Amino acid sequence: MTNASFPANLQLVLVLRPTGFFQRTLSDIAFKFNRDDFKMKVPVIMLSSVPELHGYIDKSQLTEDLGGTLDYCHSRWLCHRTAIESFALMVKQTAQMLQAFGTELAETELPNDVQSTSSVLCAHTEKKNKAKEDLQLALKEGKSILESLREPLAESTALSVNQDQLDNQATVQRLLAQLNETEAAFDEFWAKHQQKLEQCLQLRHFEQGFRQVKASLDTVSQKMVAFTDIGNSLAHVQHLLKDLASFETKSSVAVDRARALSLEGQQLIESKHYAVDSIHPKCEELQHLCDHFVAELSKRRGLLGKSLELHSLLETSMKWCDEGIFLLASQPVDKCQSQDGAEAALQEIEKFLETGAENKIQELNKIYKEYESILTQDLMEHVQKVFQKQESMQEMFHRRQASLKKLAAKQTRPVQPVAPRPEALTKSPCPSPGGWRGSENSGSEGSALRRGPYRRAKSEMSENRQGRASSTGDEEESLAILRRHVMNELLDTERAYVEELLCVLEGYAAEMDNPLMTHLISSSLHNKKEILFGNMEEIYHFHNRIFLRELESCIDCPELVGRCFLERMEDFQIYEKYCQNKPRSESLWRQCSDCPFFQECQKKLDHKLSLDSYLLKPVQRITKYQLLLKEMLKYSKNCEGAEDLQEALSSILGILKAVNDSMHLIAITGYDGNLSDLGKLLMQGSFSVWTDHKKGHTKVKELARFKPMQRHLFLHEKAVLFCKKREENGEGYEKAPSYSYKQSLNMTAVGITENVKGDAKKFEIWYNAREEVYIIQAPTPEIKAAWVSEIRKVLTSQLQACREASQHRALEQSHSLPLPAPASTSPSRGSTRNIKKLEDRKTDPLSLEGYVSSSLPKPPEKGKGWSKTSHSLEAPEDDGGWSSAEEPINSSDAEEDGGVDPKKLVPGKYTVIVDDEKGDLETLAVRSGDVVEVVEEGAEGLWYVRDLTSSKEGWLPASNLCAVLGKSSSAQCLSSSESSPGSAVLSNSSSCSEGVPAPFPDLQG
Repeated sequence: MTNASFPANLQLVLVLRPTGFFQRTLSDIAFKFNRDDFKMKVPVIMLSSVPELHGYIDKSQLTEDLGGTLDYCHSRWLCHRTAIESFALMVKQTAQMLQAFGTELAETELPNDVQSTSSVLCAHTEKKNKAKEDLQLALKEGKSILESLREPLAESTALSVNQDQLDNQATVQRLLAQLNETEAAFDEFWAKHQQKLEQCLQLRHFEQGFRQVKASLDTVSQKMVAFTDIGNSLAHVQHLLKDLASFETKSSVAVDRARALSLEGQQLIESKHYAVDSIHPKCEELQHLCDHFVAELSKRRGLLGKSLELHSLLETSMKWCDEGIFLLASQPVDKCQSQDGAEAALQEIEKFLETGAENKIQELNKIYKEYESILTQDLMEHVQKVFQKQESMQEMFHRRQASLKKLAAKQTRPVQPVAPRPEALTKSPCPSPGGWRGSENSGSEGSALRRGPYRRAKSEMSENRQGRASSTGDEEESLAILRRHVMNELLDTERAYVEELLCVLEGYAAEMDNPLMTHLISSSLHNKKEILFGNMEEIYHFHNRIFLRELESCIDCPELVGRCFLERMEDFQIYEKYCQNKPRSESLWRQCSDCPFFQECQKKLDHKLSLDSYLLKPVQRITKYQLLLKEMLKYSKNCEGAEDLQEALSSILGILKAVNDSMHLIAITGYDGNLSDLGKLLMQGSFSVWTDHKKGHTKVKELARFKPMQRHLFLHEKAVLFCKKREENGEGYEKAPSYSYKQSLNMTAVGITENVKGDAKKFEIWYNAREEVYIIQAPTPEIKAAWVSEIRKVLTSQLQACREASQHRALEQSHSLPLPAPASTSPSRGSTRNIKKLEDRKTDPLSLEGYVSSSLPKPPEKGKGWSKTSHSLEAPEDDGGWSSAEEPINSSDAEEDGGVDPKKLVPGKYTVIVDDEKGDLETLAVRSGDVVEVVEEGAEGLWYVRDLTSSKEGWLPASNLCAVLGKSSSAQCLSSSESSPGSAVLSNSSSCSEGVPAPFPDLQG
């Protein structure tokens, strides 16, 4: 117990017994119980009083309560001692905590990415701050204890300091010094650790930036490698240089960032970064990549500059050649025949040739050597062609010079005397030999005198022929130059068009999907890109990938460009879709034209015109082609591709018409069906219309019979639509008219009458065997002729389809019929068979088209006409039988043809099926239903006939007649089997309606 309580060795134990009885008794008892504890080597002396104690211990070492003079407060000593021991423990724990934290920091591995490094740095900084707080708290505690130890001495300077107080102060000061040393060591360690972590974070940032910049440089380098084209024309090279400048601007961001990162790495190296070995190679690599890219860019710019220089030279030479050929073509041959005119033309040529020094290619070898770096096979061929053209043009100039020099140097020849022709000598009955010789000599002299002017005239004629040949060659060359000019304009405008489309698609359409521009797009524009731009992207891809390249392949043979258009005519149908969408696009544009999105895009593109002007480009382009084709055709009349050019022009005009018609078609309102079911739209236009309706046996005219209705007609393959045109108020496409649907006629039940008496602009469309008749008045006779022709084509095509179907059915039936019985000679049996056959064929359509000829054959002379053998066809109307002579009409050939072939017709009676009341001196005026007798067959499908009612004679088209065979009502014509005799030609029979939709309901309005 004593050893545990007292750390030092005990020498002597003095026990002062209490003075009181009670206390003494208790102490004795306690001493007895603890006697064993004192059974030790240390002697124990029991003292009864304080004076006895003074014998052992000096009074200066005893406190006042023991009779000594020592100033001592036990409670204060206990308080100080407790605080010092607690502080010592705190210092010990703090030192251990800092040591453990330092070990943790030293053993921490550096992360490999920015985020982990930042996290470690933040975590270590927080722990360091916590350790510093604990350290500061311990220091504060030690300073507080030291101040409490020094406080009594500060209050009273008279007090003497005992050894305990000195020991306590020394202990506290030693602990504080230990803490300060620990803090200084920790701060030094942390500074190094923090620097390492911060450098690690800088390194990770540098490495991350290096990876990003290297990827960007690799990307732009790959794009740079893709820039291999050096251009095939001056405009193309200029476009490539513009693209290269734009690419350089965009790539400069990556290059500048790489250089800045390299500079940042150099700064890290200079700041004595621990990872110099890792940073330095990366800086060198970045510098190398930048230098290599800049060098490649400069090299590329140099190549394009060379290409631009060469193409400028070639274009200048080409222009010089063209101007030279124009000069040759512009010199009138007649004026050059005179000496003054020849001299003036010669001066023009010499003056022009002087400009060749700075405009033409001087030496091919020099060109090859100077531009070797960019000369491809194609470009070399182009240079050779230009040089050859230049040589050819110079040769033409030299020939013209030689001719003009001859004409300029030619002097007016004096009139040479010509001996008069000797009179014929008087012949003697017996001429002497000398007389004959004299005659021969004089004749030879006259011949010699005459031969001189003849030779001069022959020489002048030869010169004139050479001049004319030269003029013809110059004219052909001039036409070739004009064709090249048209081709150049076509190519230049095509390239500009493609570039404008790309600009719109990238600058506007693509930006609508850009998240950075979304805030500028109004709500009314959301998901409306297809409405605004239509199929412009499809148009761009067609022109950029296909059509432009095909046009460029024709640059050397402009007259063959028509084939390009013909081969791609189906592709041009995409413009119809674009134009049909244009009204919706323009309406959307008017609603959103003030949108900030469009203004921002226009500002970025540096466009002076707004988007709507560029949306109109496809419409303008498709109309431009026909103008260029007309120009090319004008200069290619006798060239190889003239027919293709004419066909291409017609096809383009057809597309324009189809586009225009479709724009009207989409404006129809009120039609319940699907317009596409009616077939292709063939014609459309506005007309004045009168209508007649036949109810029962009486014809009822409408109240407004003499006041025509204004109707807009749409002719389709299967129906004709009547609409009422309504003008709209508004701007642009909103101002375009709309059409209210009124009624429609099925083409399977329609017939036409081409001429209406009294007006060359009118024609009739009748329906259901003239139960309804529509008198149509066109604005001009030409429009009427076009409509009548188109309607005839539709009806004829339907007849042809019905005939083919009928022939197919007849062929199938012929395979299933039994073998024919022997032919009977009985007229009644033969007629029965023929009637049966005619009744079976009653409803089959026959192809008899109206025919109008401007030149009519002369009437037959008297006594000349059909032979008597053909008169057997003139069967009386009450004869119910048929003669054998009628058999050819019912032959298989006639049935297969389905109509009257003008070359196979035989004389007899025929019924007129086409009204023609405009008879002239040679043409017979007839009405539908008149019966005529054929007198003679003429040329060009005309027949000379006699009207059996009026006995008048005249010419009629054979196709306007159908044979009358007995009383049968099944006349072979194009009218319906239910039609009245007045029905006009080209109405399909009722059998044609098989497999054809039912007639459209007539809606009056």
